[in-house]
Amino acid sequence: MKIQISKNKEIFNFSQPYIIAEIGANHNGDMDLAKKMIDSAVDCGCDAVKFQSWTPQSLIAKEEYDRNQVYDDSPKKHFGSLEEMVTKYYLRPEQHFELKEYCEGKGVDFCSSPFSTKEVDLLMEIGVPFLKIASMDINNIPFLKYAARTMKPIVVSTGMATIAEIDRAVQTIRGEGNEQICLLHCISIYPPKDKDIHLRNIAMLQDTFNLPVGFSDHSFGTAVPLASVALGACIIEKHFTLDKDLPGWDHEISADPVEMKAICYDSKKIQAAMGNVHRTVSDEEEAKKDKFRRSIVAATDLKKGTVLSEEHFDYKRPGTGIPPNEYLYVAGRKLNCDIAADTLLTWDHFE
Repeated sequence: MKIQISKNKEIFNFSQPYIIAEIGANHNGDMDLAKKMIDSAVDCGCDAVKFQSWTPQSLIAKEEYDRNQVYDDSPKKHFGSLEEMVTKYYLRPEQHFELKEYCEGKGVDFCSSPFSTKEVDLLMEIGVPFLKIASMDINNIPFLKYAARTMKPIVVSTGMATIAEIDRAVQTIRGEGNEQICLLHCISIYPPKDKDIHLRNIAMLQDTFNLPVGFSDHSFGTAVPLASVALGACIIEKHFTLDKDLPGWDHEISADPVEMKAICYDSKKIQAAMGNVHRTVSDEEEAKKDKFRRSIVAATDLKKGTVLSEEHFDYKRPGTGIPPNEYLYVAGRKLNCDIAADTLLTWDHFE
C-alpha cells in the first residue's frame, strides 16, 4: 500500500524513508530558535519539520496542574511547575502560521501533532500534508474519528499500545472512510533500553495490518533509526535539537545536527542498498568476470599428444579461458600441440 504523504513524497514499506525532524516543543517558546532549527533541519536533508499543537487547556486537566506536578522521567532539571512549562512552551496559533510560511520558503514540509479537535481545525486551516497522532491518543476514539474525517493521511504512533488497541485505532480511522493510514512503531520511554525497542515489531505491523510502517525514535544516537530502514521503515521521526543541553523536555534524547545529517544521508544509502530479493548480477559485475575469475592453465610444460588429467591443470587469472567448473570436459582430451606452463588452455588445443 502506498500513501502520498506530501506533495512531493510517496511512502510505502521499504521506500526511501520520509525523515521528520521532530522539533516538538524544543523551540522552547522562542520563534528565532524555532527558525534556526528549521534551517538546520533543511541543511541536514530532512523532508519535514514537525511541531506539537496544544494549549495549556487542551492538554492537561486542572487537577493535574493543581498538584504542581513535574515530569521527572528525565534527568534534566526543568524550571517551575508543569503549568508554567506548558504555558511557556506551547505554540500559539499565529506562530503556527508564521512557521508554516517560513517552512514554505525553505522548501520543507511543515506538520504537527494536534492534541484536540480545535487543533485539528487549526492545522487544516494552515494546510498540513498529514495529521500525526501522538501515542497518547491511540485510544482516544472520538479524536481519531474527528481527525480521520479530514481525509488527510493519518500517521499514528503506537507507543504504549497493545495490538488490540492498534487494531481498534486502525478500524476507527477506516470506519470514517479514510484508508490513508501509516503506523509508527514507537516506544514511549525517553530513552528506552535497547532490549525494549523491539525493532522486529516493524515487520510484524507490516504483516498484521498491511499498512506502511515507520519508526518514531526516542533512543540516543543514530544506530537504531538507521537499523529500522533495513526493516522497511518508510518514515523516521526523530526528535531534533541544536543543543542537547538546552532546558526543556526532549533536548537530551534528540538528534543534534551532526546526528540528523547522518540519519538523512545514511538512511538513503541503506534503502538503496537493500535492493530486492531476486539474485541479480549487474552489467558492471559481469564485466569483472574476465579479470577476476580463473581459467584452466597448464600446470607444467606439456607435449603434443599428452592425454590430459587433473594433475596437468592449474587455475589462474584471467577468466578468459576455459572456466574451472568445466575441468571434467578437458580431462581425457589429447593435445594437438606443445603447451608451455601457465598457458591458458583453449578448446583449439585439443584433437
